[in-house]
Amino acid sequence: MLDKLYECENKYEELEHLLTEPEVLGDSDRYRKAATELASLRETVETFREYKAALAEIEDAKSAIDDPDCDSDLRTLAEEQIRDAKARADELTGKLRELLKANDPEADRDVVMEIRAGTGGEEAALFAAVLFRMYCKYADGRGWQVSVADSNETEIGGFKEIVFTVEGKGVYGQMKYESGVHRVQRVPQTEAGGRIHTSAATVAVFPETEDDEFELDPNEVEVDTYRSGGAGGQHINKTESAIRLTHKPTGIVVTCQDQRSQIKNKERAFKVLRAKLKDLYESQKKSTESADRKSQVGSGDRSQRIRTYNYTQNRITDHRIGYTAYYLDDFVEGKLDDMIERLRAADGAEKLAGGMAGDDGNDQD
Repeated sequence: MLDKLYECENKYEELEHLLTEPEVLGDSDRYRKAATELASLRETVETFREYKAALAEIEDAKSAIDDPDCDSDLRTLAEEQIRDAKARADELTGKLRELLKANDPEADRDVVMEIRAGTGGEEAALFAAVLFRMYCKYADGRGWQVSVADSNETEIGGFKEIVFTVEGKGVYGQMKYESGVHRVQRVPQTEAGGRIHTSAATVAVFPETEDDEFELDPNEVEVDTYRSGGAGGQHINKTESAIRLTHKPTGIVVTCQDQRSQIKNKERAFKVLRAKLKDLYESQKKSTESADRKSQVGSGDRSQRIRTYNYTQNRITDHRIGYTAYYLDDFVEGKLDDMIERLRAADGAEKLAGGMAGDDGNDQD
């Protein structure tokens, strides 16, 4: 738990410094985002500093008691000071655990989402379209804005792949639990035989990254332009407005063709690329950590089967928390709040338990 608290304090101090920089003061959007993140950390950091002050008070009192010149009256006062400071430290420890459970510095970030059809052919592509529509309805209900960056649509309305951004308050804090493999069991729309098939789609959720948070060497990115395909009229076919970015060191390719403006497509493509690269590098870092320190609920592991959608039973099952409910018809219409709140609660409980296990009673030593 102490590692997380020092991390919060360091981030808080970095943000305080950032908000004094002239280039940030002159950029209202950057200033707003930094100020919001600073405010979200303030209570945690101030409480942590109170906790450290209580520990320092305990150490000072212990030093007084160990002093050979300490008389009985001073010893009594020092012992009373230690008791009071320990009681205060215990109270602050509980408060800090609750704050850590609730606090996520990236919770208010916008996200880049990617849905890919998996096993199941055309039926998997149709299911990917169901998931996209579901997230659009959920976003609409919360007042968020969804913008498609790129898509590969099938002839009957499915998606082999679709990449989009979601912008609004608290997006990543809610949507991060959607990363993983989503499995569907239903009678395919492409068949009339009545047999239940199982197919899958993979969802990836990346928090958006600011230019100054992630250094991207322009020399490592190959930029190509081409004519957009698909629907859009004659204009979109005559203008090379679509953008393809290739990050040469990793081989990651990002395309964006949703906007008619090449400049807007390029901006959005770089936004997606930065988010993917940051996720890649952080995933590589996390893979070196021990498994017992990794949260399974909010890990974002896209190889993990997280949920099953059974249409014949109107059943939705989240395998991470072992929760099953029978309102699939409402769920795919964007009624995700109950499921996400359960996931958030389970994630918070898991992190809290992990912090308690990691303390080993040594917080006050």
